[in-house]
Amino acid sequence: MATNLWAKFKRLLPDSPLIIVTVASVEPATGTSMVTTAGGGAMRVFGTGVAAGSKAYVRDNTIIEAAPNLTHYEIEV
Repeated sequence: MATNLWAKFKRLLPDSPLIIVTVASVEPATGTSMVTTAGGGAMRVFGTGVAAGSKAYVRDNTIIEAAPNLTHYEIEV
């Protein structure tokens, strides 16, 4: 019986997290955007489909789509 060890190993790894960010600026010339996270961090990601000042979903350093502009609550238990 043949088994694909890489496929079995990959199933053990967690998926990349989906991060909600605020787009600070869009740079169409490079195809990237500067974004800020809820924690205050900044990073450059691929994608220019979301306007500056809007929220977006980011996974694997790429903008996936626009996110709704909802209030963020963090509750510690």
